[in-house]
Amino acid sequence: MKTLKGPAVFLAQFIGDRPPFDTLQGLAGWAAGLGFKGVQLPTNHPHLFDLNLAAHSQTYCDEVAGQLAEHGLVITELSTHLQGQLVAVHPAYDSLFDQFAAPEMRGKPAARTEWAVNQLMAAAKASQRLGLTAHATFSGALAWPYLYPWPQRPAGLIDEAFAELARRWRPVLDAFDEQGVDVCYELHPGEDLHDGVTFERFLAALDAHPRANILYDPSHFLLQQLDYLAFIDIYHQRIKAFHVKDAEFRPSGRQGVYGGYQDWLDRAGRFRSLGDGQIDFTAIFSKLTQYDYSGWAVLEWECALKHPESGAAEGAQFIRQHIIRVAEHAFDDFADSRLDPAQLSTLLGLGAKT
Repeated sequence: MKTLKGPAVFLAQFIGDRPPFDTLQGLAGWAAGLGFKGVQLPTNHPHLFDLNLAAHSQTYCDEVAGQLAEHGLVITELSTHLQGQLVAVHPAYDSLFDQFAAPEMRGKPAARTEWAVNQLMAAAKASQRLGLTAHATFSGALAWPYLYPWPQRPAGLIDEAFAELARRWRPVLDAFDEQGVDVCYELHPGEDLHDGVTFERFLAALDAHPRANILYDPSHFLLQQLDYLAFIDIYHQRIKAFHVKDAEFRPSGRQGVYGGYQDWLDRAGRFRSLGDGQIDFTAIFSKLTQYDYSGWAVLEWECALKHPESGAAEGAQFIRQHIIRVAEHAFDDFADSRLDPAQLSTLLGLGAKT
């Protein structure tokens, strides 16, 4: 077994326009000061990390890694969550998702998709240059507006949606395969890949592509009322990244899973800072350790109540306390009789072997 690596922090929710959150150096010093050992680095802020330059310049990648190393930090994964979202966008969401694209791509859906795919291709090269083995992203969505079947979905609609999603992602996955990097999809409502069934459907359309893997985030499963512990038992071989994020689900006589279009503060299902929600992280860390998960435990802070800096400080300690230092030998080795084969046969009443 392996000891999970961590604690690490996803920087996306902490980037701001004031020090120390406005530069990579400032964020690195802040994260290290809280006890984090790694950072998951978003790639949609060129002033922090220039993805296109990283794809083409080993020198630049070495410089970035060196800057973080000065603070005792490493990059755990690059993230293209926003660009991955744009690989597949249903027209109903065009105007909303345009803000995730480069300004010159807005209002041009086909060009925006091409730009997003190129961003993923660059991320594959940059990840390899940085010595990374996993990459975090979203799948995008074509079928999401048809999630609830009313009116009835036409026969073949979902099959075609997943076939098209696979067509768009296959060349990206092939590019990551060439670089020796796993693509880890965060299974998330709003994405076509949001649970085990949808991931399996996608994987089948990709002929079980070896680089199509999972970023495990139990908060999204709790809010769907999915068994997030059984999920690990089923899919542990495909779990290559891990967001440590808490949540709570408290349904009432007025609302349930769908939340009644309410703001996060008033929803039955809410994201919470680590330790403030309902998720059993002791069991999660135990299962991931049992199944030899070799990646990082990365804090993703999202909370309807708590200040982010408080959530980050508490989160670093929370993850550190939950990481299991694996045993080097079995706990009952002291009682090992170490008998030879003949003695074993005698114990079983089989007599001496001839």
